[in-house]
Amino acid sequence: MPNEPNPIYMQRAIDLATENVRSGAGGPFAAVIVRDGIVVGEAANSVTATNDPTAHGEINAIRKACAALGVFSLQGCEMYTSCEPCPMCLAASYWARLDAVYYGNDCDAAARAGFDDSFLYQQFKLDRTERSLPALQLMQDEAWESFRTWREASDKIEY
Repeated sequence: MPNEPNPIYMQRAIDLATENVRSGAGGPFAAVIVRDGIVVGEAANSVTATNDPTAHGEINAIRKACAALGVFSLQGCEMYTSCEPCPMCLAASYWARLDAVYYGNDCDAAARAGFDDSFLYQQFKLDRTERSLPALQLMQDEAWESFRTWREASDKIEY
């Protein structure tokens, strides 16, 4: 069960997002990750500053929190983000095993501001063969080798 949301951390995410725009550093998105009442990672969007389409505020904050804690699982942490996570950031939140995500703006507000993720959600619902981005499976049997090796490895770190 996640902790009771703390508006102080949400305000910090909102302030980071707003300052990111005012400074010209990037888009109006930022996130703060908290564990036991302590900020362990915070970051703003840096897509245009770094020419990295994955450098969303949430992704950057997850990377910083994991580095600060020396872990790849953020179990026991909560994320406060200035806007409802896009599909990539939501998936990353699940992969990071965050306990909860609290957001300020929702996806409808993001769309009104010019950041519309609805196209992605529509694409995910389509059969692979109907999506606008072609994705074709090649060499399935050969590709299984990496999974076979993983399954047989005795020294792997499960995640």
